[in-house]
Amino acid sequence: MIMIDIIKKAVLTGIGVASLTKEKVEELSKELIDKGKLSEQEGEKFVQDMLTRAEESRKSWQNQTDQLVKNALEKMQLARAEDIAMLKGEIEKLREEIASLQSKEK
Repeated sequence: MIMIDIIKKAVLTGIGVASLTKEKVEELSKELIDKGKLSEQEGEKFVQDMLTRAEESRKSWQNQTDQLVKNALEKMQLARAEDIAMLKGEIEKLREEIASLQSKEK
């Protein structure tokens, strides 16, 4: 089991967890099995573990990226689509009120 942990750490360090694809992991696993470094069972577990870690890493990276973008947009003080839609609704109501008042004056 220690060999698997060492291999995992080497793979995670060398390739980068988020960039792992199923094909890459399966290819690496087959290579390690062929060289006698892993058994078939260890190879299957290795593939599952690496794919799970890769997905977790992708999700973490996505969350961090989303937060960075959100923070940047907040600092830029840009209007969001929902803000613009709300303002359009308010403008339409004001136009209707103005038109109503104008028609009463006549």
